[in-house]
Amino acid sequence: MNTKDIWNNFHQELEGFITSKVNEKDEVQDILQDVFIKIHEKKALLKDEKQLGSWIYQITRNSIIDFYRKRKQNSTFDVDQMDLPQEFDDTDSNLQACEACVKPFILQLPEKYQDVLMKVTYQRVSQKEYAHQHQLSYSAVKSRVQRGREQLKHSFETCCTQVDDGFGNITFDCKSGNCH
Repeated sequence: MNTKDIWNNFHQELEGFITSKVNEKDEVQDILQDVFIKIHEKKALLKDEKQLGSWIYQITRNSIIDFYRKRKQNSTFDVDQMDLPQEFDDTDSNLQACEACVKPFILQLPEKYQDVLMKVTYQRVSQKEYAHQHQLSYSAVKSRVQRGREQLKHSFETCCTQVDDGFGNITFDCKSGNCH
């Protein structure tokens, strides 16, 4: 799909999404323009056109965050407090595929990391809530999540080749047919 077709199919939807996060019309147009410049420059890196919508929304989300980060230098606005969803795909297929890939790696971790990562990642339990439920300090839970993610990353790196799409999105290609 060429950039003109992408524009025709997505620009109104993206403009509405950006407007819901940024109140200034001129800024919305600037962000939208930046998004389509990135799409045009990087579209060759998209491996699967079925993921086009998710990819475009990830670019848009990152552009909105970049906008607020630039603005943050002159204000006290906290980008981390923005209400931006992490996933924009309107189906659960990407999430299910990712879960099917990641879960076996998590299940190879020591149990204290397995449990916290499964609850925080898949059941959307906050780290504070997990700490309260398991009578642990918040900092202990944060450390477990961080260490578990580091071990998970190591497992991925051992098994898979990391591919960066140029937008900070990382995909993995298995080095062997049986990583788990």
